[in-house]
Amino acid sequence: MKLLIIEDEIQLAQSIISYLSGENYVCEYAGTYQQALAKIEMFDYECILLDLMLPGGDGIRLLEEIKKREKDEGIIIISAKDSYEDKIQGLKTGADDYLAKPFHLPELSARIFSVIRRRKFNNNNIIRQNELTINLLAKTVLINNAPVTLTKKEFDLLLYFISNKNKVISKNALAEHLSGDIAGMLDDHNFIYAHIKNLKKKLTEAGCGHYLKTIYGTGYRWEV
Repeated sequence: MKLLIIEDEIQLAQSIISYLSGENYVCEYAGTYQQALAKIEMFDYECILLDLMLPGGDGIRLLEEIKKREKDEGIIIISAKDSYEDKIQGLKTGADDYLAKPFHLPELSARIFSVIRRRKFNNNNIIRQNELTINLLAKTVLINNAPVTLTKKEFDLLLYFISNKNKVISKNALAEHLSGDIAGMLDDHNFIYAHIKNLKKKLTEAGCGHYLKTIYGTGYRWEV
């Protein structure tokens, strides 16, 4: 899952990125209003962490820009402004959650998980599709009630496909999802093919239906 951290306090941003990277999130960073706006225009994210006080612009205005573009990201405001009025304004403008500084990183991670679960998986911890069962909290996969061992990347890909079921996902989108904004600097996308090939193989050998389809020349689609 890919996150954007919009925060001008470098030390705090580094702490957040270090912790969330350990939780298997791909983290990108923007330290100013203009950097954040450029990334929002270029890339898609599962969740955005948004500070309200940014060099070059106001966080609420940036939130309005995100909503104007009708993008699907979950948004959590992280701010030292913790008055009742600030929280109400942020939530009314379109934020999914509001966390006042200082906060504990495990709580931030739990809130990110909750926002993504609510927006992508109808607030369920257990995802079921015929013979396939995924536990989001335990990060486990069962096929016909038998466990299937996936790598972190394979598990992330599986969730990404299921959360975008019946949509064609381009190779570029998959590269950005797995690698963030460095995807454009990679010479090729062979690493994507390797992860998808391994994921398909493990699912098929465990008796899973052929839901993951290759759309030649375009990308991939999880069909249900």
